[in-house]
Amino acid sequence: MQFRKHRPQDEPEINLIPFIDVLLVVLIFLMLTTTYSRITELKINLPVANAQSTQARPKELVVMVTADGRYVVNQRMVEGRGTDVLAAALSGAAGTAKDTIIVVNADASASHQSVINVMDAARRVGLSQLTFATQSTSDSRGAP
Repeated sequence: MQFRKHRPQDEPEINLIPFIDVLLVVLIFLMLTTTYSRITELKINLPVANAQSTQARPKELVVMVTADGRYVVNQRMVEGRGTDVLAAALSGAAGTAKDTIIVVNADASASHQSVINVMDAARRVGLSQLTFATQSTSDSRGAP
């Protein structure tokens, strides 16, 4: 009786070269299609400016905005924080003179909405000349 000679089978081999090739192609594709963007941070310090000293104007209406959002019109506290109340105070302080210049003197910590409310109230009353008061950099005394 003749038996077939049983050969030992070779163990299956995993060929990694095609797998590595495919991974490299995917890596190159991702590198080429990815956009690299940096998110930049804006550092803004609004109340400081290099400007000449303010000149006295005959028809000036000073509106101060405190850090907590209260309003002071010509050194008189405005009761309430709404635009309608502020418009009434501006109208009373300006009278019939429509060429009055409004000087907004806002605290550096005041909210943007509080300053916008002053601008809106001035528009409602018909006062179109508006300026913002700042402090010069020499007066900042170490302010950030």
